[in-house]
Amino acid sequence: MSLVSCSATELAKLIRAKSVSAVEVAEAHLQRIEAVNPSIDAIVQLSPSVVTDARRADDDLRHNRVRGPLHGVPFTVKDWIETEGIVCAAGIEARRDYVPKRDATVVARLRAAGAILLGKSKPGSTADVYPEPHNPYRVAHTPGGSSSGEAAIIAARGSPLGLGSDSGGSIRWPAHCCGIAGLKPTSGYVPNTGHVPIITGLVDPRTTIGPMARCVDDLVIAWQTIAGIDGCDAAAIPMPLGDASSVAVAGLRIAYFTAMERASPTREVCSAVAAAVEALSAGGATVTQACPPRIDESLSITRAYWSRPASVSPNDWRPHGKSSLSADDVERSLFEWDRLRRAFLGFMNDFDLIVCPVASETAPARNDMRHEDFVYMLPFSLTGYPVVALPVASADGLPIGVQLVARPWHDHVALACARMVEDSVGHLAAPPL
Repeated sequence: MSLVSCSATELAKLIRAKSVSAVEVAEAHLQRIEAVNPSIDAIVQLSPSVVTDARRADDDLRHNRVRGPLHGVPFTVKDWIETEGIVCAAGIEARRDYVPKRDATVVARLRAAGAILLGKSKPGSTADVYPEPHNPYRVAHTPGGSSSGEAAIIAARGSPLGLGSDSGGSIRWPAHCCGIAGLKPTSGYVPNTGHVPIITGLVDPRTTIGPMARCVDDLVIAWQTIAGIDGCDAAAIPMPLGDASSVAVAGLRIAYFTAMERASPTREVCSAVAAAVEALSAGGATVTQACPPRIDESLSITRAYWSRPASVSPNDWRPHGKSSLSADDVERSLFEWDRLRRAFLGFMNDFDLIVCPVASETAPARNDMRHEDFVYMLPFSLTGYPVVALPVASADGLPIGVQLVARPWHDHVALACARMVEDSVGHLAAPPL
């Protein structure tokens, strides 16, 4: 368990120091996947070139060639993100045998940084091709959705680092359910090129690809690697990245809340938020109990969005399903959406960070998902704000995460604060697999 319990950052250092070979690291993770996947059913495809790629990484090191900061480190990818030469079904029957001809931009960037693709993980929001994976802490409970398999395999020590995607909480909720860390970057930082379903900025400004891992340092290095325009995604913005290591938490103004309409947070969830706030306060931040205005409108705005049809083609209007909304309904929902975004911007003039729950409770039983499970996450999808979901506590053997939400383009602030909270509360115990 020693190698598979290491973070991606630790593995990169060990490999560069030649304390361990990339082949040893790759084989350890393949053996771990073989051991845990029958229980959690998280991995659907393995890369056929894992060991070959690891041998090449070791050979490069012997010749003093380091490809990047993740040289030799294995990673996994949600099966909504395309990978060259490996089936990407995306949970859709019509794509059951579809093999992409090229990597998604984010996958290509991780490979260019020296990382080695282990395989593809199940999206848990559809069972057309693959059934929902299991929570490694308790298999009768959900691992969250939809980056479900990614969270499960990382928590189970089958992968140190992964890529998921988040529209309404699909990185954050699985991270909460499975006790790992995840970053939903500011919308526009990371290109969505190669994501299935197809994401376009005007049609879906909520969805973004982001990293998932067991520690904040790994989120930082992965975010730095995958961010930046690619000349393909028109919604990607050429914004410079902030430096999380340069953020002074002392003096930051932090709002926190747990109460929200349609939410009934458990005592343990409220205590987890309190623990995160206490850690930041101890670091010199000023904390205030406050909630953004109009936040309770988020679910109705999102439901109106879900009712709109979307095209299954990037170049032709081929809508999937029919809209139940009139033209006036659509225009009203866009007006309300923009009004919410303006209200949040005004609130964030007074605060640098928001701390709040990811969900009202720990992972519920499988097949018991409700829209209300997402009410804490939806507001920050609608605003496109950066959010770190971080495990802080547990209750009855199941993890509890919190959200750390920063202003747009201040992902580094959320990451720096998450690192301080992580240092204070420590890491959760590994799942009993």
